[in-house]
Amino acid sequence: MTDMETAVEAPAARTVELTVNGEPRSASVDPRTLLVHLLRESLGLRGTHIGCDTSSCGACTVLLDGVPVKSCTMLALQAEGRAITTVEGLETADGLDPIQQGFHEEHGLQCGFCTPGMMLTAKALLEENPDPSEEEIRWALSGNVCRCTGYQNIVKAVQHAAAARRGEE
Repeated sequence: MTDMETAVEAPAARTVELTVNGEPRSASVDPRTLLVHLLRESLGLRGTHIGCDTSSCGACTVLLDGVPVKSCTMLALQAEGRAITTVEGLETADGLDPIQQGFHEEHGLQCGFCTPGMMLTAKALLEENPDPSEEEIRWALSGNVCRCTGYQNIVKAVQHAAAARRGEE
């Protein structure tokens, strides 16, 4: 090594502890590990997709303490002590979550790549606003890109889920 070169050591691994889909979890991660990689690679939750690596598409959206975040631009260590919900955490003891049922009933997906992020964003919307207008749904989903459907059936799926959650099936 010359005087001009500097040895760069990898940062020491750290343990991150968080709650994922209601279960306490921990994993040893490099401090540079993104949340999406922790979820997919360390915890085996492959429903969180990697789409663009720039937070533009929303395929990696998860809920952090109930708020949608793009996990491709968040460090895993930033989730320390927090609650994460992934698409795998939507299903209830009674079966499909109303959001999952809505996407099924209203054909709110084609290839399915954007669907986990869309569903989690919709869940956060419906927690905050149980009766959103079409415009409010479209605004809430505006950070999630679908390359297949044209969004009409996705909006219908969220409307279906909202009605089901209000008991108006």
